[in-house]
Amino acid sequence: MPNAALKKKVGELPDTPGVYLMKDARGVVIYIGKANSLRDRVGSYFRQASGDTRAKLSTMVPQIADVEYLEAESEVDALLMEARLIKDVQPKYNENLRDSKLYPYLEITRSEDFPGVYVTRQRDNPRNKFYGPFTEARGLRQAVQLLQRAFRFRTCTLDIRADDPKRRFNRPCLLYYIERCTGPCADLVSREDYLAQIGHFQRFLEGKRQRVLRALDEEMRRASQALEYEKAARLRDQIRALESLAKRGETDFFPEATAPPTVNPREGIEELQELLKLPHLPRTIDGVDISNLSGEDAVGSVVTFVDGRPFKSGYRRFHIRTVVGIDDYAMIAEVVERRFRRLKEEETPLPDVLLIDGGKGHLHAALQALKAVQARPLCVLSIAKREEIVYHGEPPAELRLAGRSPALRVLQYVRDEAHRFSVHYHHILRGKKLQAQI
Repeated sequence: MPNAALKKKVGELPDTPGVYLMKDARGVVIYIGKANSLRDRVGSYFRQASGDTRAKLSTMVPQIADVEYLEAESEVDALLMEARLIKDVQPKYNENLRDSKLYPYLEITRSEDFPGVYVTRQRDNPRNKFYGPFTEARGLRQAVQLLQRAFRFRTCTLDIRADDPKRRFNRPCLLYYIERCTGPCADLVSREDYLAQIGHFQRFLEGKRQRVLRALDEEMRRASQALEYEKAARLRDQIRALESLAKRGETDFFPEATAPPTVNPREGIEELQELLKLPHLPRTIDGVDISNLSGEDAVGSVVTFVDGRPFKSGYRRFHIRTVVGIDDYAMIAEVVERRFRRLKEEETPLPDVLLIDGGKGHLHAALQALKAVQARPLCVLSIAKREEIVYHGEPPAELRLAGRSPALRVLQYVRDEAHRFSVHYHHILRGKKLQAQI
């Protein structure tokens, strides 16, 4: 247990985001961490120490003689601050972070005409810019999603060249329509403007938030004076998005997805395009699943994948309203109809592929629901468990893929993630029901 003075200091820490620095009796920093609530996070070390068997805690906690802290405007700022301090100070108990192969970095591919932003564990391209190391990939990915609202950078793996005249014929993915990307793949932003945004993003990562806000405000004023009202409005929205990072409460949180397949997602969607003879690359996939227990508390889920990877902000949950008893086909139809009716009402682009967890009957139910709302994705599929047979078309045709097929692995990833998300929601509803009965 900490001494009385340290215990009092920990209890007086602010209930705000920030970074904490653990020091030993000599005043040497031995560990640096980030927190959403400094008071709760630092206090947890001493509450857990007595029963925690992890080597780091059992060895480190008795050495803590003092704690210093730096407040941050938001969780994102705390994450970036933590990475910079660890890199500079290299505390004893953060020493594993020196191995770039084990811990995640944020990579900006400056070697490309339109740089992409990725979470990576490799630093094998000296032309690219890396930030980190970070203590956890999960928090970093959540931060990237937040920052993408403000800076609208691309996270896809497409090869986009400024001198490619065919770009103007491409259709951008979902991220463009929900204002998370400026659409360089479809020639919807100039290279000059895109690189300016990446420059602002890099300065933000380096801790120059106010400088970025001042620059954006000046650009907005110039655009307004030049009667470029659309550009001025975009810059205004960007400024608001940056300012809202401090609020952070609006961010959706979902449990971590199941492990991705050991295959390049790009290979999977390219093979899917070839197998199904699709007119263009299926960049967006919606996966649908149903979960129920003896017909009670039936729920449905929709997960969204962009370029073969989960896009958590596109996830949706549905409490089944119209179906009584066990009728998976009717439940699938309800979820699909509600999902696509909402997409049409909001004028949101439909996914390229709709994947249903199930067999021929589930596929038929989904197709009937799509007809009812007069909406049709590029391709509608179902995938049956155990046999792992893919069904498509009307009447349904079988597509039997080899176990190592990249397309099958991507479809399995979407199907399994939809199932995990649906079951998670079902557990939430069941837990609330049981609590109400106590």
